[in-house]
Amino acid sequence: MPASPVLWTLDERGVATVTLNRPEVNNAYDGALISGVLAAIDDLGRKPNLRVVVLRGNGKHFQAGADLKWINSVRPQSLGENVAASRATFEAVQRLNTLPIPTVALVQGGCFGGGTGVIAACDVVIAADNALFSITEVRWGLTAAIIIPQLCDAIGVRQVRRYALTGERFGAEEARRIGLVHDVVPLAELDAAGAKVVEQLLANGPEAMAETKRLALESSFGGMSIDDAAYARLIHLHSLKRQSAEAAEGLASFAEKRAAKWGRGP
Repeated sequence: MPASPVLWTLDERGVATVTLNRPEVNNAYDGALISGVLAAIDDLGRKPNLRVVVLRGNGKHFQAGADLKWINSVRPQSLGENVAASRATFEAVQRLNTLPIPTVALVQGGCFGGGTGVIAACDVVIAADNALFSITEVRWGLTAAIIIPQLCDAIGVRQVRRYALTGERFGAEEARRIGLVHDVVPLAELDAAGAKVVEQLLANGPEAMAETKRLALESSFGGMSIDDAAYARLIHLHSLKRQSAEAAEGLASFAEKRAAKWGRGP
């Protein structure tokens, strides 16, 4: 039986650890991993003693964005099926964003594409000094539509306009400078740094923290201030772009290990 793409545990303190578990593809997300994240959030939400959620990735890398083979398999399906895939991806990030429990992400190695949206949706982010980041969607003729609100919250529109347009990679110190992560520590100290933050969170009133988070999100760009219609539009645009000719070329360039041949128009 194949290993579950998402694992979770809950200790006696009420600290849950949710682990992305596709190390063979650097924890790139596909339909099964998205479903696994949603199931983990549902299961944990039913635990009365839940106090903190720690999110991490198994293996050398935290999360390498979308599994482009999966994206390419979804792309030729119907518009409805593409919208459903985008909606599920959005739900996984947004439900993590609005979870009334403090969330802590521990990031090592690569954190690309959708992975940057995931950590932007977490309350505290600690990166190892070997972490690398990029908002890569444009490289493949896709857009980061469904995580743009969370990224704008985390790093501001000015930084999104750079990094979501260039798709360039940047290191942990730059991620800290622009606000994507809070702290950078040596890789060997990542677990200890996470444990310290967890202890600080456990010392606080659970209801007070939930209300503080809710109030912060109510005043944010990417929290709960965007209405359902606006999010539906982002989901629709995200799915339409996946089915575009430009995305077909970008994904083909990935599969064929070549530079994309972008159309220049008339």
